[in-house]
This record gives sequence, C-alpha cells and structure tokens, in this order.
Amino acid sequence: MQKILVIQTAFIGDVVLATGLLESLHQQYPTAGISILVRKGNEALFKNHPFVKEVLVWNKNNNKYQHLFQIIQEIREHRFDLLINVQRFAATGLITIFSGAKTTIGFDKNPFSLFFSKRIKHIFSKGDIDLHEIQRNHQLIVTESQPEPAKPKLYPSDADFAAVADYTKSPYICMAPASVWFTKQYPEAQWTKLLQLIPKHYQVYLLGAPSDAETCNRILASASSSNAISLAGQLNFLQSAALMKTAVMNYVNDSAPMHFASSVNGPVTAIYCSTLPAFGYGPLSDKSHIVEVKAALDCRPCGIHGRKQCPEGHFNCANLITQTDLLATLPA
Repeated sequence: MQKILVIQTAFIGDVVLATGLLESLHQQYPTAGISILVRKGNEALFKNHPFVKEVLVWNKNNNKYQHLFQIIQEIREHRFDLLINVQRFAATGLITIFSGAKTTIGFDKNPFSLFFSKRIKHIFSKGDIDLHEIQRNHQLIVTESQPEPAKPKLYPSDADFAAVADYTKSPYICMAPASVWFTKQYPEAQWTKLLQLIPKHYQVYLLGAPSDAETCNRILASASSSNAISLAGQLNFLQSAALMKTAVMNYVNDSAPMHFASSVNGPVTAIYCSTLPAFGYGPLSDKSHIVEVKAALDCRPCGIHGRKQCPEGHFNCANLITQTDLLATLPA
C-alpha cells in the first residue's frame, strides 16, 4: 500500500475525531503516504503532522460545486491505492467513485456506496453498547491485527508550545464557553457563575474562535474576575490544543474544543446540555468528566444535533446543571 486518502470534509470536531484513523493507518501501513481531504479552514490542523503527506482542501463556501470537480480531478491525478470516505453524504460519494482509486471504502449510508469497492455497515450502537465515533470510523479499516481504534491526536509543534508558554507558568484552567448550536452551549450566565467560583489561585483562559470573542468578553465583564482573560481569536487551532494539554482542567461544551482536549490528552470536563454522551462523541482523555443535568427530562435529548433554540422554551437541560457539579471535577 503506497498512497492512501482519507476524506472528512465535515466540521472541525469531526475532523479531529477522524485523526484516529490516521494513527491506525500509519500503524497498518507505516511506509504509506497518507493524505487527507478537508473543507477549507480545517487544513491548519495538519501543519507539521508526522503522518500526513499532503492536505487537500475543498472550498465549500465559494463556488462549491465548481471546486468539487476541481478536487475530483486533483485526486484522480494522485492515483491513490486506497481511499477511505468517512462521510455519508452524496458529494463525498461522488468524489469517491470518480477518484480513480484502486480500492474505495465507505459507509453504506452514503447514497453512492453501491459503487464503492467495500461498503461498511454504519452501526450507531451494538445492542446495549453505544459506540464512540472513533469506533464507528474504525470499522472502515479494521483488521485482525488491529481490532482496537486509535484515539484522535493532533501534533502542536515546538513553536505552538512556545507561543503559549507564558500562559503556562502558573496553574491554569481553560474554558471554551461557545458553541455553534444554542442548545449545546452552557448559558453565558452559568459560565459567569462558574468563573466567579473558580479558586483565585488559578489563572483562567477563555478560548474560542474570533467569532466567539464577544461571548467571552461578555462573560468576563459579568464575572469581573481578576484571574481571567480571553484568548478567543488570538490562538490558532494547534496553539489552543497546546494550551489545553497542560491545563489543570478544560471546561468545554459538547463541541470541537472537547475533541481538541482529547487530541492532546488534556484533562477535560464536558458539559452536556441537550445532547447525550451516548451519541458517541464524548471526551477521550485519560482524565475525562461528563457533567449533565441530574433530573430525568422528558424532552432530553431533543435531537442528535444541537438546535438554534430550546423547543420547550425553558432550556432546563442546561440551566439545571450546577456549578457545584462542575467544580467537583477540579483536582483536590
């Protein structure tokens, strides 16, 4: 096996989880050249990645379908021996069947999977056992010699660690309070309360994308905490992961920063509001905690994905989570 392509053009958290496949593929084919196709914006995750020979980028935001055909042509020119499509959507199915790869593998839920070399049944759970997404992905490449999936992993460089070194000189906590989806996001008022209760000997860094800066600044203003600052929009993906690696604790929603923490084995407390860990996207760090509402709510979960607003209007799945439960995950 000489040349391998992995396709994962979904959002950033899904791409981080797919890095487990890169780890497993490198173990199976240590001399192979591994490439990955991602959506534009996610390519920075693989800067200096030791197992990734090339990152191909599909620009979905501008002339999406015109660029799709350009990507197909680019992939055909590579003449891949093996193509693994993690996604279950039609566009990546088209990429797969017109790729020219010798062997193509993907899930049976992809509309074009009939034309793949191998169709793998997409199993959400096995009986009473809920599968994690890395286990589901691993079904695409499982062999007798490698029955267990590798964990996702990112590779911040020495320069990335140097960029955050000044923030790590005393014990610190990271918080990533924002989410694309309203019902996945612990409310700002709740984050404010948590921040106010963090012991003052900890420095607190609020993390996020540039678009999250306003959220972080509002939380800081409301909390009036002298031991907290916002780094939202100031760190790139790998620098954020580097900072999370040595934090005392990383407080996150069910969103991409949770997977960043897992990718560097940073301690993490994941707050689940409308979604459930049983969906298979939970934290994978050695020191992982899940905090969710203790009351049994008839309305939870309200879907496998987040929503723009609470369908019931009360958002009890988030508002009833206490700061006491969150603080309990800090080391004694």
